[in-house]
Order: sequence, then C-alpha cells, then structure tokens
Amino acid sequence: MTDAFVGELLGTATLILLGNGAVANAVLSKSKAQNSGWIVIVTGWACGILAGILVANAVGAPGHLNPAITVAFAMADGNWSNVIPMICGQFLGAFIGSVLVWLAFLAHWKETEDPGLKLAAFCTGPAIRNYGANIVTEIIGAFVLAFVVAAIVAAAGKAGDTLPPLLVPLTVAILVWGLGLSLGGPTGYAINPARDLGPRIAHALLPIAGKGSSDWSYAWIPVVGPLIGCAAGVLVAKACGVI
Repeated sequence: MTDAFVGELLGTATLILLGNGAVANAVLSKSKAQNSGWIVIVTGWACGILAGILVANAVGAPGHLNPAITVAFAMADGNWSNVIPMICGQFLGAFIGSVLVWLAFLAHWKETEDPGLKLAAFCTGPAIRNYGANIVTEIIGAFVLAFVVAAIVAAAGKAGDTLPPLLVPLTVAILVWGLGLSLGGPTGYAINPARDLGPRIAHALLPIAGKGSSDWSYAWIPVVGPLIGCAAGVLVAKACGVI
C-alpha cells in the first residue's frame, strides 16, 4: 500500500512537472520557449508520462498516474485493494507537481498579462466552450487511452521476459503524444482527473501574480469525461478479449 501511494505520488508529480512545465514554457511571457507551440507542449506531456511511469515503477507502483485508469482496471479485474491509496497519491502528486512548476517559473507570472495563459499552465480549458461537445471529446480521448493501454499491457504479458523493460512506458508515452497531436485541440486532452483537478486546486490556492479565475464551472468536464471514457475503454477491451 505504501509503495502504491508513494510511487503514484512521485510519478504523477514528475508527470505534471514536465507536462505543465512544457505548457508554462510555451505560454508564459519572456520564457525562452514562448510561442513554441502545440507540438512542444504535447511532446513535453509524452516525456512526462515516460518519466512518471519509470519513477512510479522504480518505487513499486504500477505507474497509472491517472485515477480513471486505476478505477477502470480495478473494475476489470476486481482488485480494489490499492485503489484509494493510489488515487490519493495521484491527486497529491499532481498538486505538488504544479507547485513546482509555479516555483520554476516564479519570475514569469507577473510578466504575463493574460490570466488565461497562467491558468493554462495549470489545467485544461476548451477551445470552444460547449460542455456537451467538450465532454464527448474527453470521453473519446480517454477511451482510446484506456483501450490502447489495455492492448499494450496484454501484449507485454504475452511477450513475457522477452520484452525490453522500457518498451511499455515508451509505448504509452508515444500513445499520449499521438493523442495530443490527434485529439488534443478541442479541450487540451486532460484524459486524467488528477492531471486537471490537482493543478486547478493549486492555481486557486497559490499566490500567483495577476491570476484570474480557476474556471470551476468547467472543472467537472476533465474529471467526469475521463472516468467514463477510461471505464468504457477497459470494459470494451475485456469484452473483446484484449485483456
């Protein structure tokens, strides 16, 4: 239980530090990477996934880094023993990772006039605010994430000891990179309740120079959408014999 909590905490903190760090790098004023664009951002998230899974695995946790994935796989295999400590670790890790991003870019918050860009360095928001369309986007993205992760895990199980140990985390990182390139535009592809809610809470609590609203009216979308999408993805994978 301790390994599951600590591993998911450290892994998710690493994910958020590198992922939201890439966003901050691209959007905050006077950053040397300002205006570097979406490809840089999604690449940062992919690197964050790879590093986060490796950190979590090293401590003895599965490296889900995502409460929706944790719940979905518990639904599929009936093992709920570590679900609560893992989810607690994921949310706390996401909060800590965002605090570290704030500290890393401490001089840049007051230099950035647009409060929306400051919020973007913490959590997601829609390109077009339409809650019905937004939640559909998040469900589809999370479904693909969970279904393909299930296929990756199944392939790794069949390969056994012949599979290089870094291949699964690397493949998941490439998947997240591809999801961002393909489906990330409408909502910023949260696909992870902890990734969005933990940093959003950090945004609300931290003394960020010139910050605006934390946009709580939207906050339920990147929580509910991924929970539905990941559950559906894993259950469909199970029904199809993938896992």
